[in-house]
Amino acid sequence: MKTRSIAFRLISAVLLVELASALLVIFLSWGYERHIHFHAFDVILHGRADSVLGAVQDAEDAEDNVMLDRADLHLPPEDIYEVYDAHGRLLGRSSNWPVAASNAPPRQARDGFLHLDVNGHRYRVILRHGSRIVDPDEPGGGKLRRVVVLYGAPTAHVWNAIFGAVEFYAAGSLLLLAVTGPLIAWLLHRGLLPLRQLAALAAHVSADSWQFSPPASARKTPELAPLTHAMESVLQRLERAFTQQRIFVSDAAHELKTAVAVVKSSLQLLGLHKRTPAEYEAGIDRCLADTQRLEDLVAKMLTLARVEDGSAAGGAPLQATGLVSCLRHAAAHLDTVAALHRVRVAMETPDVEAAGVRVALGAEDCLLLVSNLLLNAIQHSPPESIVQIRLVLNPAEKAAELLIEDHGEGIDPAALPHVFDRFYRGDPSRARSTGGAGLGLAICKAVVERAAGSIQLTSQPGQGTTVAVRLPLATELPASPPAHSASINESVADFLRR
Repeated sequence: MKTRSIAFRLISAVLLVELASALLVIFLSWGYERHIHFHAFDVILHGRADSVLGAVQDAEDAEDNVMLDRADLHLPPEDIYEVYDAHGRLLGRSSNWPVAASNAPPRQARDGFLHLDVNGHRYRVILRHGSRIVDPDEPGGGKLRRVVVLYGAPTAHVWNAIFGAVEFYAAGSLLLLAVTGPLIAWLLHRGLLPLRQLAALAAHVSADSWQFSPPASARKTPELAPLTHAMESVLQRLERAFTQQRIFVSDAAHELKTAVAVVKSSLQLLGLHKRTPAEYEAGIDRCLADTQRLEDLVAKMLTLARVEDGSAAGGAPLQATGLVSCLRHAAAHLDTVAALHRVRVAMETPDVEAAGVRVALGAEDCLLLVSNLLLNAIQHSPPESIVQIRLVLNPAEKAAELLIEDHGEGIDPAALPHVFDRFYRGDPSRARSTGGAGLGLAICKAVVERAAGSIQLTSQPGQGTTVAVRLPLATELPASPPAHSASINESVADFLRR
């Protein structure tokens, strides 16, 4: 497919418009010049016909007829004329009057113009009725005699004048087109310079180099400013996505390598020398525990990939889940973990259960979200403390807000902006004690964003942490089937193994 640049298209369009304008000017000038020249020509014909009419005199005969006296007529030699009286009698004509046209006009003929071909030349002829008074000194004021005058002149010189004027306009228009064409091409080429600069800078962007600084000319151009802003936003999101992907791959490789190294070291330790059956059994148990942690890590990575893939696919969830029942389900399954931590879980849902609070999440994702947040709060709460769950309904904004608050050690303000990053742990030394791989909050954020909601975490060191999740209500979506508790059971089993 043959391509054309924007500059070529614009230049071609402008030149075509100019050419069309020039043709229109030529056409209009032809009509105007024709009207002006023939109007002046008709005035001349009318004056010369009056001169011929003035040459009609009394014939001085008994019938008081009139005759044409050509003694004082001084007319152009190429002109033709013919004069008739009221009875159709020829009074006189020019020597070059065409014989084929020698017919007296009918009496009812009106004044006007007609055309004749004389010796290969086109003539414009005026027909004019006039009258003369014979013997005006006689009683009664004399006798009225009517005559008809036909007077014509060649139109070749008129057409020459018209075409000469049109040729002048045409030459001027084409000259203007020839002068302005290159000027317009240069101006358009210069006007598109910001676009070419923007394209040149964008061409240098790659997965290894995200430096993109749009030129000031592109920012100041109203047509390019939205495109510039969109490109900056897209590239920033792509850079962030590529960076997160690289970090994820690096961290995942590090986590997996560490887990595999632990299993390997346990096996190597068993093979250093002969051991008792009890020692072998204890070593195998340690290997199984380490393998289980490795399996849990891979499972969480797969869960995160599944949730983020659903979020990337776009579109709202096709099912809805009752948030109150989901909260109670998660709290019931995590009751053992809370008891071992000596933490009490309190839930407040005033006046919302009757309303049937349903959020735009599938049952599995809803249970995954709530259990991760609740388990995280329990694990970081001191003994004899309370984890508070509150659910607030906002019918005006068609949203539900879930608040989970603990009174644990809190989070360092420097670590707070990174808590939703994958594999991030504010205190890496606590990873083995809590069993966390830094994926729980990342999974929660992916689930919430998939439902077009928001999640926010606030914390005060030494006072506790509050997670606020805002989810849109979904009253018109079909109910999701009940969720399995496999993920919660795995979390409880993992905690009990520690």
